[in-house]
Order: sequence, then structure tokens, then C-alpha cells
Amino acid sequence: MAVVAVERYHHGRLLRQEGFAIVWGVLNIIGTVAFAVSGSLVAVEEQFDLLGVFILGFVTAFGGGMIRNLIVGLPVANIWHQPSLFLTATITIGIVFVLPYDWIHRWQRVVSFFDAIGLSAFAIEGATYAHHAHSTFATTLVAALMTGIGGGIIRDVLAGRKPLVFQAEVYAVWALFAGLCVGLGIAPVAPAQYALFVVVVVLRMISLHYGWHLPKKGSPGTAEHINHDV
Repeated sequence: MAVVAVERYHHGRLLRQEGFAIVWGVLNIIGTVAFAVSGSLVAVEEQFDLLGVFILGFVTAFGGGMIRNLIVGLPVANIWHQPSLFLTATITIGIVFVLPYDWIHRWQRVVSFFDAIGLSAFAIEGATYAHHAHSTFATTLVAALMTGIGGGIIRDVLAGRKPLVFQAEVYAVWALFAGLCVGLGIAPVAPAQYALFVVVVVLRMISLHYGWHLPKKGSPGTAEHINHDV
């Protein structure tokens, strides 16, 4: 109990630091709304029922934060002390659920856009928290990575999809890029972090549009197929 009390004290002291609380609050709201939309849209596409839509929306919105708390040494239970964010996520998911299915089906690209927003906001938030907590550079990078992609991984696994981070497309790289900028002091506070947020979203959408991919090992069957084509 004493350890938990000390951890909560340090958490509260961090949030009272000048400038940090504002950035934390803004990115928290943006990331929560974006990933709540992303998770609930995927649930609707997979034809989940009402409960399933809310569950997937919530775990997508808050899964990355839970992982972040584990990385930086905070109690996971701290994630529940955010009633306003839970209300925001509830309203967001409810709005998505009542939207006509035809709209959602036509706007499949919207899932990727909101996913990019959530990825950027939470990656910067996770890196900023670790950086202000005087964590190591490596911890800052890992916090950015796992806070940014954690919710998306949980969403895809529960929806029976292959997580984006395990595909060849450039995805997790942008979370690491955000962590790098924060960890190296390139974007330590606002407004530089807001600019970084926009940059990461734009880079993610550009990489998606042009189909940028990381190198991957081709199977022997693929190589044989190429040789036959030649």
C-alpha cells in the first residue's frame, strides 16, 4: 500500500508540472476519442453486438494506457481514475453505434485515419510521461511504442484480425519516431509536441496511401513464383 501511495504521489506531481498537464490532457482526450472510434468501427464492421462494440471500443481506447503504466512503473489501477475520459469514450462509442451501417461501410478509410490519430497522440503521450518521469531513453522509446500500438493490437486480436504492427506496412515505426523526437528533446513540450502530433498523423496516412512497407523475408514459394514469371 505504501508503494502504491508513493507511485500515485509521483504521478500527481508529474501532472502538476507546468505545461505537462496541458499536453497530457489534450493528447489523452484526442487519443481516447480516436481509438474509441477506431475500436467501435472495427466492431461494427465485424458485426459485433452492442456489448461487443463497447468492449472493443473501451479496450482500444484504454489498452495502450494500461501497458504504459506497466512500463513506467505506475499502478494499472490508475487508469480507472479518469471518469471524464470514460464518459467521453462512452459517448463516442454510442455515437458510432447509432450511425447508419452504410455510412460506416463506405468510410472504411476513416478507421485508418482515426487509428493514425490515436497512434500519434498516445505515442507522444507515453513518451512524454516517461521523459518527464526521468526514465531512460530506452524506456521512453518503449513507452511511446507500446502506448501508441497497444490498444490497436488488443483491438485486432479480439476482432480476429492480424495486428497492423505485425504486417509489413510502416506502422509502429511512427510511434518510435514520436518517442525519438521526445526522448532527444526535439519536441519536449507544447507547442512542438502538437506539431509532432500532426507530423506523425500525416506520415502515417502518407505511408498508408503510397503503400510503404518494411522489408520482409519472402517465402521460397514466392521466390519460385517470381522466377517462373521471369
